[in-house]
Amino acid sequence: MNHKSPMRSRTRRGAAAALTVLTAAALGAGASNAGAAAPQQRQIASSVLGTDHRITLTALRSAEDGYAASVRLQVYTRSDGAWKESDRVTVGDVDGWFWYPLTGTGAVCRFSTASTEPAPLTVSLLVTPSIGCSDPVHYVVKEGRVYAG
Repeated sequence: MNHKSPMRSRTRRGAAAALTVLTAAALGAGASNAGAAAPQQRQIASSVLGTDHRITLTALRSAEDGYAASVRLQVYTRSDGAWKESDRVTVGDVDGWFWYPLTGTGAVCRFSTASTEPAPLTVSLLVTPSIGCSDPVHYVVKEGRVYAG
């Protein structure tokens, strides 16, 4: 007969319980660290104006709602041979866009500008395929800063 000793059985249960506690702690730590991670982001448009300015549109996925997103417009100015951010604004409301249409095909309905000073800038983005494009938003980029246009 093969009998398990009570001591061996308790040791295995203790090891299993310790492993369960460690696994739960690791999963809990991962969950809390996941909330601290930077939001998922994807550049959806970019344009270089002459040799002085670069403009990008980036979709930022919401940390609270995986379906929502914000859009960040950034202006970079060339300084000492490198691009350095000189201004940024949020296009529309924070978390006011939908992540999937914004990062899919046809997300940018209109992104136009000109290499003038000041530079006019127009942005229109896909709200949803059934709703269509947003109304155009107009900005002006003057000396590396963004102003409502």
